[in-house]
Order: sequence, then C-alpha cells, then structure tokens
Amino acid sequence: MTATNKVRQPPSRVDFGQPVARVRTRRLQLRVNIRSALVSAALLAGTLALALVTLRLGEYQLSISDVIRALTGQDAGIANLIVGEWRAPRALAAIVFGAALGISGAIFQSLTRNPLASPDIIGFATGSYTGALVVIIVAGGSYLQVAGGALGGGIATAAVVYLLAYRRGVQGFRLIIVGIGVSAMLGSLNTWLMLRADLEVAMSAAVWGAGTLNGITWAQTGTASVVVLVLIGTALARGPALRQLELGDDTAKAIGVRVEPARLGLVIIGVALTAAVTAAAGPISFVALAAPQIARRLARAPGIPLGPAAAMGALLLLAADVIAQHALPSTLPVGVVTVVIGGAYLVWLLVNEARKR
Repeated sequence: MTATNKVRQPPSRVDFGQPVARVRTRRLQLRVNIRSALVSAALLAGTLALALVTLRLGEYQLSISDVIRALTGQDAGIANLIVGEWRAPRALAAIVFGAALGISGAIFQSLTRNPLASPDIIGFATGSYTGALVVIIVAGGSYLQVAGGALGGGIATAAVVYLLAYRRGVQGFRLIIVGIGVSAMLGSLNTWLMLRADLEVAMSAAVWGAGTLNGITWAQTGTASVVVLVLIGTALARGPALRQLELGDDTAKAIGVRVEPARLGLVIIGVALTAAVTAAAGPISFVALAAPQIARRLARAPGIPLGPAAAMGALLLLAADVIAQHALPSTLPVGVVTVVIGGAYLVWLLVNEARKR
C-alpha cells in the first residue's frame, strides 16, 4: 500500500512481468500481485488442512468431526481437553512461528540479494540463542526474561555483524561471510556456557536449544503470537521499501529512499521475528532459509514476496512438527527435523548456484 503523489515512481521489481490488480482511492493505491495472492491462498489452505490432521493425530486419535466440534465449542468432553488445551497451542505455534521465520528469511535474502542469507546462517539466530541461554543459565529467568534476553542477544549480534560488514554501505556477500564467522564464535560461547551450567539446567537448555514445540502452552503461544503478528504487520507495511532496496542502493536513493535507515529498520524487524521464535521454542534452523526461495519459485516473482514466504514458512514448520511427532519411532524436537530437511535443501541450493555460475 503506497501513497500516491505528483511524481510517478518506477515500479518495483516484484511487478515486472507479473499480473497485478490495482485498487485506487484518492489517497491510497493498493497493488496486489495476483499469482502471489493465489499462491498464498493455496499454501494457507494446505496449512489449515494439515492443522486439522495434526489435531486429530496422537495416542488418543480423533475424527475430523470431533476436532471441528471441539474447536467450535460443541464438545465439552475429552476431545475439547485434548484439542483445546494440548494440541491446538502447539499447532498454532508451528503456524505462527513458521510464518515469522519465513518473513525473517525473506527480509535478509532480499536485502542481501543472496539465497544463502537467513538469520540462522548469518548468526542472528545464534545470537538470540546466546542471549536466551545467558538468562536461563545465569539468572534462571521467566519466559519474558528469556524473551528479552533473546531479543537483546539477536540485536547485539546484528549490530556487531552490521558494523563489521559496513564499508560505505553493506554488501550481501560481506554480510554473509562476517555473519558466519560471528555465528561460529557464538556457537563456541554457547558450548562453554552449557559446560559451565548445572547438569539439570544444561540438559533442559540443550533440549530447548535443538528447537522444540514440546510442552508449549497457551500462555507462551499467545504472548509470542501477539508479538509476532505485530512484527509481521510491520514487515508487510515496509514491503514497498524492501522492494525498492532490491533494485540496488543507487536506484533506491534516486527514487527517494533513505537507504541505510530503511535497511537498518528492516534488519531490526527480521531479528525481532527470529528472537520472538527463539524465546518461545529455541533456535529452529533452515525454515528461514528454505521458505522464501520455495515461495519465490512458486510465485514466479523476481523478488521474494513476503506473503507467500510467510505462508510457506507456516506450512514447512507445521509439516516438520507432524513428522517429528508422528512419523518417527520416537518423538523428536522439531528443530532436528528441520535441520535434516534444511541440510538437504542447502546442498541442493549450493549445487544449483554453482551450476548457474
């Protein structure tokens, strides 16, 4: 949604060759990429269908009709307890957190114009984990304190990476290399913190550090979901600036974008999205890496559309959680499944990029 003015601005890359519906009023102009909207709708429909399946699976299996009655309040029995109190918070968390990681990855891949840029690759997720780990081990903090530690650690890491990578602007490749180096150092620090902690605290932090939705409650899901949805709305509102930054710094400056403040604001939003997920579920890897690129290919867009990236992230994390709970001999943290899937995707992406060059 962009304000109209007397100067006609060139369209962003997302509109090139794409069917676009335009709705205009006196003060506002709404541009909707039709294919991206259809892809988002299809992915959301698939996510909701998979969520219904997830809610019926478990040691006590339910029918789809039982799930629907429990969700609509028509069943006050055991189905309502199982669905409403035990399974629904986890399914909702997977959807919301997946959407957050999808948009976070889309922001960093768009800013760097590199498909390898994601918060878990360039160290921001590791920094959030470090901040949360310090609070857990040193202070034994509550959920809100852990969330604050994750946000502080992520922003501090982003600031360090940003400053080290800054040379008359920030180039994508330099940011990735610096981020990988900082991530490696923080990984060593996290290992040292775990070795210094008490055994029970270290074991709990290790399970949480794998990225898990086990035992998540409505209190955690509700708080994190409100924060994430506000950040997603802010990211979508900054979408036009992100599209203009994709054209390159010189072009963005020529059409009136304050490049560094705009980039810094988007980095903060991306880090905050990752930190919110990390505080609630631990560092969940590779969803932010894979979701934006898969969404871009489905939408056939030259840029990375934020809506499809969020929808794909939600579907990927929910599917990974279903696999972690029901497709393996024993229940695993969802982060273990995303690492396996994401590792295979990363190998494919590296091979594909090498062939293009």
